[in-house]
Amino acid sequence: MLTQAIRKKLSKAGKEEKGFTLIELLAVVVILGIIAVIAIPLITGLINKTGDKSDLATARQVYEASRLYITTELNGKAGDLTIPVIGLKATSTAAATGLWGNGYIEDDMVLPSNKEKIVGGNVHYVGDKLADTAAAGSVAAVPAVTLITANKTVSFTVAQIMKSELSATP
Repeated sequence: MLTQAIRKKLSKAGKEEKGFTLIELLAVVVILGIIAVIAIPLITGLINKTGDKSDLATARQVYEASRLYITTELNGKAGDLTIPVIGLKATSTAAATGLWGNGYIEDDMVLPSNKEKIVGGNVHYVGDKLADTAAAGSVAAVPAVTLITANKTVSFTVAQIMKSELSATP
């Protein structure tokens, strides 16, 4: 009797078991694929935009360092000047040059978008102001701030630096 009761229960359990059919599983896979096709480009775009904004923030820091350099080293008078971002440290026979050489920026400053060390670049001033390539009578088309790494060069205009916005991308 006990054996029959167990068999009855097991047979009912087997009939009531339900799982996913192949069609249901395929539908889920298709839906996940569609979501991935939509989401991956959006996420990639967000990552790239974030990197560009981070680069602009770094350029803004370099600009602020150049203002400190001008105030301290040049008594607030930049004139027409191109300040190297890196430059050279002072030696017994030569004075320091550039923002890094004079200690106005860190030794290991990196460009956020590619995580590479900044190895060069310039901050351009014309008439005691950050170079504005859009200004009437501009002599040459030079960006206000340029940062260089081993594999990437980024340049920013005065408008971008002052507003800290990428809307006017060159």
